[in-house]
Amino acid sequence: MDTEEALDAYSRVVTGVATSLLPSVAALSVRTPRGGGAGSAVTFDDGFLLTNAHVVSGSNGGTAAFADGTDSRFDLVGADPLSDLAVVRVHHPGAPAAPLGDADKLRIGQLVVAVGNPMGLAGSVTAGVVSGLGRSLPARDGRRLRIIDNVIQTDAALNPGNSGGALADSAGQVVGVNTAVAGYGLGLAVPINEPTRHIIGELLAHGRVRRAWLGVAGVPVPLPPPLAERLGQKHGLRVVEVVPGSPAGLAGIYLGDVLVTAGGRPTGTVQALQRLMLGPAIGADLPITVLRRNAFVDVVAIPQELP
Repeated sequence: MDTEEALDAYSRVVTGVATSLLPSVAALSVRTPRGGGAGSAVTFDDGFLLTNAHVVSGSNGGTAAFADGTDSRFDLVGADPLSDLAVVRVHHPGAPAAPLGDADKLRIGQLVVAVGNPMGLAGSVTAGVVSGLGRSLPARDGRRLRIIDNVIQTDAALNPGNSGGALADSAGQVVGVNTAVAGYGLGLAVPINEPTRHIIGELLAHGRVRRAWLGVAGVPVPLPPPLAERLGQKHGLRVVEVVPGSPAGLAGIYLGDVLVTAGGRPTGTVQALQRLMLGPAIGADLPITVLRRNAFVDVVAIPQELP
């Protein structure tokens, strides 16, 4: 394949994705007591659009402008600052729903296309590759700090107002929601995967995301090599804080314990433990295995709802 043929193939992919997704993407104009704001959003169901929580922060609604010239008022259904995702509903649905993909299947170097509608400029399309996976992005809701894990890093340029727009793979499936520009040429996107699908479902059903609380803080530490080889797991979480009276404290987890598994899943990172702390975990038994003085100890915690 010569250079011209390769370029044509690349162009066909980008134009194909743009053609399929641009009708689904809207420019959001938001009014708050402190002034106005703007961003993008992508239709994922009839009348429902996905955007960033920070785009609609402090507002209950605004105006959505689509690439075909259609304008509609929108209302906020729910926002989750700790994942930087929000769902809004337009008064006059009609835009086609974009298919949601699975960011967990992405690979470094894979072609992605960023589609937004910044400031109502009839759509904006940029293309690039996945330049990083598994990045972490801090998100804050008041005093609560959470790490958004598995953030996608791409070199597809993001223009002002692109936050909330779609990051799509070559098949036109939305694999991320563009959320930030951390410097020229660097774009980040919240992944679309199993945890974020759960968050979207919670926002649709309840307008908020219920999270579980364990009451323990930990830092990753390497497991002893023989144990790591036997478990197929290199790290655990050393407990550095247990809140008195918390589910972790009541379960018998102590300072210095190393969390190895929770709910049958490895807990080698803080993010791995956070993934378990969603609505279904509230009030349910959570079996936890810890390493204490070179011996395994099994406990059962019952996470409570995070206030």
